[in-house]
Amino acid sequence: MPLDFSQILVVGVSSRALFNLEKENEIFKNENIAAFRKYQLEHEDELLSEGTAFPLIKSLLKLNDIASKQIVEVVVMSRNSPETGVRVLKSIKHFNLSITRCAFSGGEPLSPFIDAFDVDLFLSKDEKDVQKLSDTSNCATALIYDPPKNYMPEVDRVKFAFDADAVVFSEESEQIYKEKGIDAFHEHESKNEDVPLNDGPFAELLRKLSKIQEFLPTTIELTPLRIAIVTARNAPSHMRVVKTLRHWGVYVDEAYFMGGLSKDKVLEAFGAHIFFDDQETHLNGSSKVVPSGKVLYKTDSPLKIYDQRDN
Repeated sequence: MPLDFSQILVVGVSSRALFNLEKENEIFKNENIAAFRKYQLEHEDELLSEGTAFPLIKSLLKLNDIASKQIVEVVVMSRNSPETGVRVLKSIKHFNLSITRCAFSGGEPLSPFIDAFDVDLFLSKDEKDVQKLSDTSNCATALIYDPPKNYMPEVDRVKFAFDADAVVFSEESEQIYKEKGIDAFHEHESKNEDVPLNDGPFAELLRKLSKIQEFLPTTIELTPLRIAIVTARNAPSHMRVVKTLRHWGVYVDEAYFMGGLSKDKVLEAFGAHIFFDDQETHLNGSSKVVPSGKVLYKTDSPLKIYDQRDN
């Protein structure tokens, strides 16, 4: 009988996001697959060091112990073959990560396998895989940045931080800001304060996180799974965010309406295990203090033009 993952958060994480495999990736890119295979076999007994997503995955898996039932499932996904993936498997065992499902695609793209594993969130350092999923799947997916230096995560709680527009919510309002400016944006949001924002690419993930909070043995205000919205919005556009979350029945522990200020200091103070944003201008600062991932626009999105222009 198939497993029911409707009440379980399933996170797919690439081996490069979970562990530091940058040297190996350079060998693969700059030499050839034979040189990569040779290197992996020769270093098979050398454990891998932690990657950007490691603190998040480790803390998420601890929620299963707190809940006394499985509410989180992690799938390690890699373009390694089963043979060259032995280092990954040995490192998972060494760090005592309760991961039982792995996908080794032998060089093939990982994106086609996301639905097969019922993945809710996919974290990767491969932009092609992330873009493909952004274009074709309902799975929340992000391009993971290099790990921040001197990052010291909490061990007893898990902290997710999300940008609002084009991440949790649709990109419609952000498009108004890009095309018509801040005054038109505020006017539009004030007029539509009581109209819930449409879903963005991470809306379903946020609802899933809210759902699994219910299985933790604390009141929602004291949950070890904390959620924050960190957005460039400010008054008067902030009320639409609050009312939309209320309409969705989603409890968010913290919200920071930055009004264009840098987000990195707030994220560092919050202690995010992961922060998701769609704009490089915010991620350049945030990725230096907390693990961060970029939410890519769909290829045919009007915002893709602004993104390419700004970069």
